[in-house]
Amino acid sequence: MSSEHPVRQIVIIGGGIIGCTTAYYLCSHPAFATSGTKVTLLEASVYGAAQGASGKAGGLVAKWAYPKELVNVSFPEHVRLAQEHNGTQRWGWRFVACGSWEGRGQLAREDTGTGVGKGGERKSLEKTNGLDASTPAKTQAPTGLPDDLTWVKAELTDAYSPMAPAGATAQVHPRLFTTSMLELAQEKGLEFVAGKATAIEIDNAAGSVTGVTYAERGADSATRTIPATHVVLAAGAWSPHILPALPITGTRAHSITIRPRDGTVDDVEVDQGACESIHEHVASISAELRDGAVDKRQACFLPVVSTGGGPIVGEATSIAKGLVIATGHTCWGICNAPGTAKAVAELVMEGKIKCANLKNLQPGRFL
Repeated sequence: MSSEHPVRQIVIIGGGIIGCTTAYYLCSHPAFATSGTKVTLLEASVYGAAQGASGKAGGLVAKWAYPKELVNVSFPEHVRLAQEHNGTQRWGWRFVACGSWEGRGQLAREDTGTGVGKGGERKSLEKTNGLDASTPAKTQAPTGLPDDLTWVKAELTDAYSPMAPAGATAQVHPRLFTTSMLELAQEKGLEFVAGKATAIEIDNAAGSVTGVTYAERGADSATRTIPATHVVLAAGAWSPHILPALPITGTRAHSITIRPRDGTVDDVEVDQGACESIHEHVASISAELRDGAVDKRQACFLPVVSTGGGPIVGEATSIAKGLVIATGHTCWGICNAPGTAKAVAELVMEGKIKCANLKNLQPGRFL
């Protein structure tokens, strides 16, 4: 290949769901095998991929998520990936119903009583970010629970209504999806490197990236540089540590996993009080979850664009040619990973994003 068209050397920083899915799409691109392209994924954790939010999220995939320009690509790509790679077995892909529940909690120590929680407050279990005006209005019928929603006490329910029509919501196991994308990419030729990125190298005269410097994980912790014609920064909440100009902040979110009574690793500090509050809330409306065993108490940082909007997806030409940003996905990173990855792969391999109009997500709007 002539010097005018050098072989692409692509380095992805971050082994979360955005980085691993991007690796898969790059290595699956028709031009990957024929052009001599090399793709390297650099992950800081010694435990491997999916150690941050990508391994601790709920795995919700929804047509009613946001931003729409990514959702409209991501949802059908999730369906396609599950069909092509046996996602049902491999990463727990399934369509689910999703609704808005309102009712009253019952103190765990109450065997009988009024069904009213502390202070008599009403509880609402709802994830509404991304819902539009077409969302069905809430019904007030106390008998509105679906037949298969058996783990919520009907007598504590004030209202239930679907948040979306059938087929508009699904779920994956986020860690398994992320690691599966990594494994599939490795089968196609991806190189995985364990190391902490310390700097993106830029040729100021040419105005383009030249590589990524990182500290090896291990006893010697040697510093090395991977040559690059393109760098994809997908390190989530840790992206500003590598590129300080990014307006990304980390919002700490807590979660617990409960194994119901019927049987059915990173360094983020866990607030035990926050986890206990979650347990108290779900226990107050469900005997199954109240009596279940808490398997994990965990926390992660969700990457949020501090200036509003986002995520940030596109080439940061104001900093350097070949520098691509893919971060700031808030709570919808699992949902929007395929759309983001497809867009980044088109941008790097074809020079232009074709699958969607991501003008409002371009780095130039935020940097």
